[in-house]
This record gives sequence, structure tokens and C-alpha cells, in this order.
Amino acid sequence: MKKAVLSLGLLSLFAFISCKENASSKIKTDNVAVAAERDQAAKNLPVMEFEESEHDFGTIEQGTPQETIFTFKNTGNAPLIIADAKSTCGCTVPKKPDAPIAPGEKGELLVKFNGSGNGPVTKTITVTANTEKGQELLRIKAFVNPKGAAPAGPVAQ
Repeated sequence: MKKAVLSLGLLSLFAFISCKENASSKIKTDNVAVAAERDQAAKNLPVMEFEESEHDFGTIEQGTPQETIFTFKNTGNAPLIIADAKSTCGCTVPKKPDAPIAPGEKGELLVKFNGSGNGPVTKTITVTANTEKGQELLRIKAFVNPKGAAPAGPVAQ
């Protein structure tokens, strides 16, 4: 038993001493410079600022197509790339710009709504982009009257 404890102790001591190397001597200055540039570039992000994040179509008749344009500006310091724009249902179709939006430039996101539903309707559009948040949310609203029905709900603006 004593031999086992002594052997284990010597083995542990040997392992402890052999692992004692100077880690800072292994750092290459070229790698540090590359990492610093990469970290600085990661701070350069686009910022997507919308003029309005919600649009109200007011009162519409069921089945009447509607569309609106959400205008935004890239106020960041890197090109804005919109990867995707999706709606919560098939009745709302967003069309994103294909080209990147340069810093300081404006862009537009067209949203078409087919006028389906009944009563108050709210739809959310999720815009996925290379911003810090990664996603922006937009909303459209309408009060949809059934076809041929007397106007109800809020008055159109």
C-alpha cells in the first residue's frame, strides 16, 4: 500500500513539474495583430433604423389587396445585408432588397397584404439581417370588413 501511495505521489510530482512551461513564450506577435484586426472588424456593424416600424391600413374591405413600403436607413459603419424577410402568415408577403445597403444609404422593404381576415388584423414581419440584434420586427394592422357589409370599425386614415 505504501509503495502504491509513494508511486502515485511521484507520478503526480513528475506530471506537475513536466507541465510547467512558460505559456507566454508561445505567443506569436503576428497572430496577436491578426486577432486585433479581426476584433476591430467585428465592431463594425450595420444599424437598421426604420422611419416607422408599424403601418395601419385603417378599415378595408375583405379581399382588397394592400401594400406599404417600410423605409429604413443604414446608420451603422458596415454594409447592411438583409438575409430574409418573413411574415407570420401567407397573406402577407414582404419583398426585401437584394443588394447590400451601404452605410448612410436608404433602403425599402415592400410589404403586400391580401386583405384576408375579419375584424382587427395584425401581422408581424421579421427581417433577418447582419445587425447586432440579428432581427428587426415590423407590424401591419387593418380592420377588415366582410365583403358587402356596412362599414364597421375605425375610420380609415
